[in-house]
Amino acid sequence: MTKKEKNKRIDKESIIETFGLIILSFIYIIIVRKVDVQMIGPKNSEVGLASINSFFHKLLGSNMTIYKITEILGMIALLIVGIYAVIGLVQLIKRKSLKKVDNKIIALGILYVLLGIVYVLFEKLIINYRPVLIDGELEASFPSSHTMLAICICMSSIMVNKDFIKNKKYLKLTNIGLLILMTLIVLGRFISGVHWFSDIVGGIIISITLLSCFNVITGILGEK
Repeated sequence: MTKKEKNKRIDKESIIETFGLIILSFIYIIIVRKVDVQMIGPKNSEVGLASINSFFHKLLGSNMTIYKITEILGMIALLIVGIYAVIGLVQLIKRKSLKKVDNKIIALGILYVLLGIVYVLFEKLIINYRPVLIDGELEASFPSSHTMLAICICMSSIMVNKDFIKNKKYLKLTNIGLLILMTLIVLGRFISGVHWFSDIVGGIIISITLLSCFNVITGILGEK
């Protein structure tokens, strides 16, 4: 098998895997919306998978200090987006053509756009509301946007960092830092009690789906 044939096979497998994850995401969303729906949320708001969600919320309660910490950590994750945006802008200015910008930077840009679209979509398409009121108001809770933000940004960065950080020591330290940041945000969001358990799981599933899309896009764009 030639290298070209092997790459085509990998791309085909990645596409099939991505479609499977998209289907899984839709199935999970339907389950959360339709299964075991009870009015257990603030202001008698309806919540799917109510039994398991209620169990974890009663077990952990809510902690607004941890919530605020995860808000700050989320800003650090957004800073990473800004760093790659600057790298892309510098390449565009120096090379004077979008076609000459590294394909992995372009793929990251597409991933960030997809992440933004998913965020806006679920702000409009309410699956359920938070288990706590924020400033006295109900807020959309599914999926956990910070979970998606942390996983998509940190993991995609780890996937491309080797192309931009040549020093192996700095590369290792950077990737370890990204894994720690991602873990702190996801666990912090869960422990803070501002999301239902199903919101965190939904954020993880959708993030994996988006990262699979990113992998396919990277493969399609190829190397420069």
